Amino acid sequence: MTAVLRILGLDPGLRTTGWGVIDSEGSRLRHVAHGTVQTKADQSDSQRLAALHGGLADVIAQWTPHSVAIEKTFVNKDPASALRLGQARGVVLLAPALAQLEVAEYAPNLVKKSIVGNGHATKEQISTMIGVLLPNTKVKGFDAADALAIAICHAHHAASVPGRQKNASHTEDRARA
Repeated sequence: MTAVLRILGLDPGLRTTGWGVIDSEGSRLRHVAHGTVQTKADQSDSQRLAALHGGLADVIAQWTPHSVAIEKTFVNKDPASALRLGQARGVVLLAPALAQLEVAEYAPNLVKKSIVGNGHATKEQISTMIGVLLPNTKVKGFDAADALAIAICHAHHAASVPGRQKNASHTEDRARA
């Protein structure tokens, strides 16, 4: 009998961070929950980052994942946007670390390839495949669908790669292969 691994997938963003929780038992996946943590545009960046941390801490406390998977950030053309996304990503990495959870990171094209079979898949294609891989799951919004895709990607790679956390940091190299 295989142990159940509860995985929290996170799609970082300052305005909206998607989250999705799945249970993985061998090759079987089961949807547990999903949603978003949203911040208010009229708040200062520090207030938004604090709200993001609080929301993620609540998700972690409620769903008690065993591990967390986060999408790596790709380079943004706008330096100001890249900086703000980097700050949000720092909070997204911090929240599970404070809860002493394992964190794996996956390149966006590896997530897409793992879910759709194409590293350049659209958000619509990812949402559609979430419905196939997690039957009867009605996901509202692309951020939560992306987070579930990240969790599924981690389930596939955690099951097949020894030393998954050390190797997960090299997924960008594998995605290019």
